[in-house]
Amino acid sequence: MAQGILKASVGNRVDVLSAGSKPSGYVHPIAITVMKEIGIDISDHTSKSLDVYLDQNIFTVITVCGNADQVCPVFPGQINRHHWGFNDPSHTTGTEEEILNAFRKTRDEIKSVFEAYGAGLIEGPKL
Repeated sequence: MAQGILKASVGNRVDVLSAGSKPSGYVHPIAITVMKEIGIDISDHTSKSLDVYLDQNIFTVITVCGNADQVCPVFPGQINRHHWGFNDPSHTTGTEEEILNAFRKTRDEIKSVFEAYGAGLIEGPKL
């Protein structure tokens, strides 16, 4: 969800990549559903290991789940590192509605933070 929201916020101004320290191998179908609710299609996204990017110049690393900030390596050339620890809704138990609402809550929290972050990237520093 984070990749889709950040990409929607910054457009083509920045390459937005996504990977995980423990990739599941799939994008959760409920994540796809709740992102469609806000007009973002992530159905073509994939779940992949951060190892696929180790040989690339990565300027900024943003971690979003649990202890990902502690297990994510430092990339060559990396200048910025941010961690926003959102709850992982895929671990939610309960009714279908409760699980759906957990995904929506996390989506909305990510959207709030990443849209503000993306606006800063687009506008640049104020002088």
